[in-house]
Amino acid sequence: MTTSLCALGVLRASLAFSTAPSSSAASRSSTLMVAAVRSSAFSSSSALFSSKEEVDPGKVDGTDLRILKYPHPSLRAANAEVTAAELEDGTITKIAKEMLLVMYAAEGIGLAAPQVGINKQVMVYNESGDSKKWLDEVVLVNPKIVEFSEGRDVEMEGCLSFPDMNGDVERSKWIKVEALTTKGRKVKKKYKGWEARVFQHEYDHLEGKVYIDHLDEENLGQVKPTLDQLIEEFGEGGEL
Repeated sequence: MTTSLCALGVLRASLAFSTAPSSSAASRSSTLMVAAVRSSAFSSSSALFSSKEEVDPGKVDGTDLRILKYPHPSLRAANAEVTAAELEDGTITKIAKEMLLVMYAAEGIGLAAPQVGINKQVMVYNESGDSKKWLDEVVLVNPKIVEFSEGRDVEMEGCLSFPDMNGDVERSKWIKVEALTTKGRKVKKKYKGWEARVFQHEYDHLEGKVYIDHLDEENLGQVKPTLDQLIEEFGEGGEL
């Protein structure tokens, strides 16, 4: 699975160095979620590959939520801000818990609410991808990026909503974020490195964007056959 920040599935991986990834490496990278090619903004000298493969878990015990595939219209729809009432009555806490169940079942590291058909400003992630490390779980409500770094880098990303594909994505090296917890507490934090990328990938979903929006012409051309196959299988709603 490519690093899919999407149901973020993004997974940590072992580091494989190569200037021209082999076919086996490419195959492995297509199983990452947000994927990681640690590189400068204009070159990729190393690739991060997941130690696990993302899966489509289908029906997950404890929830009726399922991961939606491109081009489901929920992936492009506007996402409403969570209200104080929704925080107070426990609705968002329940949704977040179920999203984490789905994320772990899919071997992912991140998931945004629209990926499970809930068009609300909610994201969850665990940058370790390990459900046993529950202290690493992050749930953010109504998040906003208030500052980006000028420095940028490129890594390979994929997404649970875009199975069997990936591509190089350029993002800011660090970001400053404001958000709410499920208890309504305000959070201000600076994210760097891997966590900054995970956040940006999931944040894109809340903005109605997906990782393929960042691909250059070459990368987009490489995944076009897979996109066409997804459109044929799941409908025309999100065709490029």
